[in-house]
Amino acid sequence: MKSQTKKSIDNLLGSVKLRRTDPRRTILEVLLSAKRPQTVDEIMTAMSKGCANKVTVYRTLESMVGAGLVHRALVHKRAEHFELADRCTDAQCHPHFTCTSCGATNCVVGVSVPLVKRLEEGFIIHRQQVHLEGLCPQCA
Repeated sequence: MKSQTKKSIDNLLGSVKLRRTDPRRTILEVLLSAKRPQTVDEIMTAMSKGCANKVTVYRTLESMVGAGLVHRALVHKRAEHFELADRCTDAQCHPHFTCTSCGATNCVVGVSVPLVKRLEEGFIIHRQQVHLEGLCPQCA
């Protein structure tokens, strides 16, 4: 890990008062370098072998989600996808697009989706997420 990247990661962890452990640093490094949301399996593949087991990765992600550093971007085919929470607000996350042919999930940037103000009586909105599905440019 480059010293500048390590410093940025340590600053991120410090900003949410999480200890600076090797698994946390490594997972954040993977998420920082990823161009799209990552599943736990994708995170583990990108990590050095033996760096952390699957349980540690799940627990580490949960602690970072709880701290607001990482968020669950979406669930697709029963697999949660994680990314840094830097492009989201408490009320809304940027949209995501999943290809129905190859399964790749990407962030959609430059598209604004209006925030739903309210639904019919009895519903309380905590967070809005938009997930689009179709064919990516490679599969179209």
